[in-house]
Amino acid sequence: MDDFAAAEIQTGETIIFVRSYGSGPPILLLHGFPQTHLMWRSVAPLLARNFTVICADLRGYGRSGCPVSTPDHAPYAKRAMAQDMVTVMERLGFPRFSVAGHDRGGRVAYRMALDHPHRVDRLAVLDILPTETVWARADARFALAFWPWSLLAQAEPLPERILTAAPEAIVDDALGGWGSPSAVFPPEVRAAYVQALRDPAHAHAICEEYRAAATIDREHDKADRAGGRRIVCPLLTLWSARGALDTWYVEESGPIALWQAWGDDVQGRPLKAGHFFPEEAPEQTAEALNHFFGII
Repeated sequence: MDDFAAAEIQTGETIIFVRSYGSGPPILLLHGFPQTHLMWRSVAPLLARNFTVICADLRGYGRSGCPVSTPDHAPYAKRAMAQDMVTVMERLGFPRFSVAGHDRGGRVAYRMALDHPHRVDRLAVLDILPTETVWARADARFALAFWPWSLLAQAEPLPERILTAAPEAIVDDALGGWGSPSAVFPPEVRAAYVQALRDPAHAHAICEEYRAAATIDREHDKADRAGGRRIVCPLLTLWSARGALDTWYVEESGPIALWQAWGDDVQGRPLKAGHFFPEEAPEQTAEALNHFFGII
């Protein structure tokens, strides 16, 4: 991402690291676990041909700050993380923008669309379902396949100690277990992901984010459902054709139907790659996002 300018932006609560490049309508790209903004290294340049692309590290991840948490984990709720990004985009001169989020970043992205509907033009969520939707349907299969949800949500300091003691094992298990068998992650990218987990402050922040997902994020989702709040902007859902979303929810008509419970304008399709398809199949991913975000 040599062409992308780097910046650290103060949001009032923390510092968010971003890279940006391109011209045209703004698109914010948000990463997942155990990644950083580097996961967009191959997709972002393809989007920057038509858009101004901003790749950010979520609070607690990568090169962004790690604000002090609280007993209710609210500083790492997706609501707080979404507010970070709204502030970042405004300070970059973009009061309105589109957003794509993969994995944890997708959760921040849809929360942003719910909490700040006047800010988000279009929303793309990559290989996720809403947090409360997932927890409500969690079973033994889910617990074994997606161990970070339960392991990292445990009380400190156990998960923090695991992350900092064995960051290489965590990254290798995630990339190898959820990705395609043939996927190749460059050594320098893997090293960047490992380094972020090795730092105690970031390890604690990441665990707090998972604790928030198991508690306060669910409550926010439930409150929205009870109050009838919906995602009003167009929503694109992309998912791995080799992953859980393609097979686990067939009886409920799949990801599109489950997202239609949250938004009125939903479209989507699977991509032929593993969970990390922005890294495994960047051309496919960029093509889908270019088409969706390019529709006026």
